[in-house]
Amino acid sequence: MAPPADKFKYALKSNDAWASYKGHQNESFFPTLAKGQAPEILWLGCSDSRCPETTLLGLQPGDVFTHRNIANILSPTDLNFLSVLEYAVVHIKVKHIVLCGHTSCGGCVGALSDSRIGGVLDAWLTPLKAVRAANQKELSAIQDDGERIKRLAELNVKQGVDVLMANYVVREAIEKRGLDVHGVLFNIGSGKIQDLGLGTDGELTQSKDGKISLTDGTEGQGKRESASAPVPEFEIVRGNHAMLVFNNDDTAVLTVR
Repeated sequence: MAPPADKFKYALKSNDAWASYKGHQNESFFPTLAKGQAPEILWLGCSDSRCPETTLLGLQPGDVFTHRNIANILSPTDLNFLSVLEYAVVHIKVKHIVLCGHTSCGGCVGALSDSRIGGVLDAWLTPLKAVRAANQKELSAIQDDGERIKRLAELNVKQGVDVLMANYVVREAIEKRGLDVHGVLFNIGSGKIQDLGLGTDGELTQSKDGKISLTDGTEGQGKRESASAPVPEFEIVRGNHAMLVFNNDDTAVLTVR
């Protein structure tokens, strides 16, 4: 079958079919969504079209509050990012913040290059180029281009998690209600998400000059007891359809309820 000539018109028809199917599965799905949102996850990711958070997490509309930009760069002076962060943490009261980088990231490719891209992109990638400069010795020692890009993506996530953990709103929510912060990497080639052991699973330190830094941690390292209520035996993602069921051992299975 030949690909559609007009991708936008095809997308609208696909949306109509999807909406009809979802409504047939669960008549209350869209009316419930229209009443408001209560997502438990704030996803901070890259604008890359290959990294759609709800799809790759196997979740549903209403489950993930999202902010995405080129190369998932978190700047402490970016009002766009800060407004999303504050709304999600203070008003929605999400339980998890997930900062996700990914393999084959075009932003990392640009930051590793010594050539100008042009326009505003050079300015936008400046923080990522700074991460490159701070880790130049390690990155230069990596011979494989793909692995070098992947490593810069990991270092960029670590830098972003540092920004999150130094943010007052985030730190207050961690202390008062057990907010969790996670740094992860999405492998486009496998479709799998790797937990990098950062955030509230990492080791947060503060130097004498007041600088806050975060080191890679193993699962559970440096993790404080949650201030929230005890975790139930399992948590069901909303919907009268196929859904993911999360167990206490951090495994998930796809089931129909």
